Amino acid sequence: SVAGGVPTLAEVTPPIAPAEALTSLESGTVALFERCTRSVVNVVDVTVLSGKAMTSGAVVPEGNGTGFVWDSDGHVVTNWHVIGSILSQVPKGRDPGEVAKVTLEGADGRTKTFPATLVGAERSKDLAVLKVNAPTEYITPIARGKSDGVKVGQAVFAIGNPFGFDHTLTTGVVSGLGRTIQSQAGSLISGGIQTDAAINPGNSGGPLLDASGRLVGVNTAIFTSTGASAGVGFAIPVDLVQRVVPQLIEFGSVRLPSLNVTAADPNVGKQLGVKSQGVLVQAVPSGGETAKAGLLATRRGLGGIVAGDVIVEADGQRVVTEGDLVAAVEAHQVGESVVLKVRRGEGGDERAVEEVTLTIKLEAAAEQK
Repeated sequence: SVAGGVPTLAEVTPPIAPAEALTSLESGTVALFERCTRSVVNVVDVTVLSGKAMTSGAVVPEGNGTGFVWDSDGHVVTNWHVIGSILSQVPKGRDPGEVAKVTLEGADGRTKTFPATLVGAERSKDLAVLKVNAPTEYITPIARGKSDGVKVGQAVFAIGNPFGFDHTLTTGVVSGLGRTIQSQAGSLISGGIQTDAAINPGNSGGPLLDASGRLVGVNTAIFTSTGASAGVGFAIPVDLVQRVVPQLIEFGSVRLPSLNVTAADPNVGKQLGVKSQGVLVQAVPSGGETAKAGLLATRRGLGGIVAGDVIVEADGQRVVTEGDLVAAVEAHQVGESVVLKVRRGEGGDERAVEEVTLTIKLEAAAEQK
């Protein structure tokens, strides 16, 4: 120190501790991010860019989300609701042209934005496929895994653009499997993967990866009242994505199997005195395969409303919720049959309730209004 006891700058500057080598776990995570980040893209709906995004309606379009490169042809997969604003404004059958701007990262780490056209979209599964014409150095297809082997407790990694912060990595574990997700478009998606990896607005459409960097799900929703991450995020399982995306690329649309019946709200069943756990059939379209097979809908009778059939099993699997029924049906293709066990006569004299087995040929899902 100098005269007067005042310490010098060098004396009050603490020594810098030498950097420790990364742990093997950290090194693995760093390598995974570096290997996979270029497959992840930013997707922005053109109506959001122009300020024309609709604010009315039940679906709140996100407009600024994530996607990932599917193949070397420049196909990009994202959530339907990320570009829902432009899709809901285009009349059916008309080519919407450019629907989004997609930002890709090149081999040198620089990003470049390209216009993207719509290849196909499936609102009920919250999936859409876009096409970008970008040089090959910007196209890095993601490695695809399988979701049927995913286990609760295994590590997962989400890469996305939460709140517009591009290429953000969050980590967590698989918290649950076989969840039924209600998509932002209002439909049910079965087999969902639940994770505690932070998924925030802007992560939608991004990949959920396993520890090898393979795609196991597409991040789609967060279960929270505020819209910010609360540790409960959901991803569409990659096995479903693998069924939907190739059809969208080839045909522009998807033929999904369905019974095309309307399930009653559980409260309706309680009001009608239904005691069985299962799915109460509210409506059956006339002339369809379900009507031909003899499935009975809830209807008006002489003494008031009569409960329809209650579906309690599908292909030998217990059915408690509508999600269970959707999962059983979607294990099939259009034209195949599903075997349902129903309880008929619920809500009346219990001694009159009978179990009936019906074999129903599955039709293509009717379009959602």
